[in-house]
Amino acid sequence: MIKKVNMKSENVIVDKSYKFAIRIIKLYKFLIDDKKEYIISKQILKCGTSIGANINEAQSAESKMDFIHKLSISAKEIRETKYWLKLLIETDYISKKSFDSINKDCIELMRIINSIILTSKEKIKNLNKL
Repeated sequence: MIKKVNMKSENVIVDKSYKFAIRIIKLYKFLIDDKKEYIISKQILKCGTSIGANINEAQSAESKMDFIHKLSISAKEIRETKYWLKLLIETDYISKKSFDSINKDCIELMRIINSIILTSKEKIKNLNKL
């Protein structure tokens, strides 16, 4: 039995990306166990869990530019995750309901990350004006 770890945090994007990674791992297990799909499942596992890993790495960035760079990598990983999700639904490996639900989470993560990146860039721009 897997023990659940209590991941309390004040950071919305860290929390959401962690929960998303759990969903991706469960999707991976479903694809392997139920659908016997071994290629796309590994791809989506890598990029879908990498989103949160890069967000966590950004939390200890060496500079604001490094922070933006790490979040930009997360944004790219979301786009790749969306690509694999589209393939999975188009090839009938996942249901429309599953696709809609996880894709909604992808869109939400992307919006938050894009907002953080834009705000961070604006702060850098304002600091450079001083």
